[in-house]
Amino acid sequence: MRTLGSPLIALLMQAQGGAASEGSATSSTSIVRLVRESNPISQGVLVLLLLLSIISWGIILYKLWTYRAANKHTAQFLDVFRRSSKFSEVQAVCRSLGDSPLVGLFQTGYAELTAQLRQSSPDTSNGPNPHPAAGRPTLKSVPAVDRALLRASAVEVNKLESRISFLATVASMGPFIGLFGTVWGIMSAFEQIGVTGSTSLQAVGTPIAEALIATAAGLAAAIPAVLFYNYLTQRVKVFASEMDDFAMEFLNISERNFT
Repeated sequence: MRTLGSPLIALLMQAQGGAASEGSATSSTSIVRLVRESNPISQGVLVLLLLLSIISWGIILYKLWTYRAANKHTAQFLDVFRRSSKFSEVQAVCRSLGDSPLVGLFQTGYAELTAQLRQSSPDTSNGPNPHPAAGRPTLKSVPAVDRALLRASAVEVNKLESRISFLATVASMGPFIGLFGTVWGIMSAFEQIGVTGSTSLQAVGTPIAEALIATAAGLAAAIPAVLFYNYLTQRVKVFASEMDDFAMEFLNISERNFT
């Protein structure tokens, strides 16, 4: 019995596995057939949701790659900034670390700082004493440097947030677009009931299945969009916090050395 039972169990399991794979293939074929045979309105809804989903995933992948590069360059920039004894040394490496939002802050603050120091430098070309003792240049207005850093921070945040709002649009519109396709499919089902006079499952099953595909497509487009919108928005907040910290550090160094 044991010898005969083992092959029999193996054959049963193989038959069940084959039936499962056949059922899965049949299910996939049925969905494709339903989409192909659906009415033009339902097909248009599915195409629109597909386009929205493709654009959303393109934005998601681009932002993930951009934020990863920004994190890497930010770490390198902060290391150079804190090891350097002169702002000019930091300025020399800014071009190679341009993905970091801190580079934009530093260049704006450095430009404002340089402009003020140039204006406060003593003029030795004229006057009775052609060689006066060179005084240390000083900042005329620390708040002006602070305002420049705030403007630069706003610009960098806007760059980081660009295109993210599209994900929020897809997250909010996707289910409603899918619902529109569902309602239209159900209307077609009721219309078919009125024409045929039959309420059997065979008569209304196909239109209702087509309608539910639109709902599933709307959810498939909206769920990743809302998840990554929240994630990317949180990453932007982290970058904004880092920029605020860097701006305060830049101001402290400037005030300590040039006032």
